[in-house]
Amino acid sequence: MVAYLLDTNILLRMSDGNSPTHLLAGEATAKLLMQAHQVYITSQNIIEFWVVATRPVEVNGLGLSAEQTRTEVEQIVSQFPLLEETPQIFINWLNYVTANNVMGKRVHDVRLIAVMLAHGITHLLTFNIDDFRNKEGIVIVHPQTLITTE
Repeated sequence: MVAYLLDTNILLRMSDGNSPTHLLAGEATAKLLMQAHQVYITSQNIIEFWVVATRPVEVNGLGLSAEQTRTEVEQIVSQFPLLEETPQIFINWLNYVTANNVMGKRVHDVRLIAVMLAHGITHLLTFNIDDFRNKEGIVIVHPQTLITTE
């Protein structure tokens, strides 16, 4: 049994029935659960989800109201265990961004890695493989690889 963290893009695609990768995100996550893997989320996922879900469709959002987004968030939190925020997450994040000279938007991705390291999670399910390249100790998994391999 392997522990996985879901990247926010997986949650967004599962919630967006209009996304061309909606089914793939759901099928890959369902496969992990059927194989008895542990599948987690973190508060950062929920914050990032809220940003995109409430952003207008015209600017690459889902265009949901705050009330609709809250309903989606409650559904997500009821399906997946929410990892606890710990002081170690900040320490992991700060050490990593400093040691690797990470700047700009990528610092958000590194925080997900910091959460994983703090909780001993080894695998990340994401559509954005390139955002997480060269992250030592973390296995990056694209949903398609779960569907095409048996």
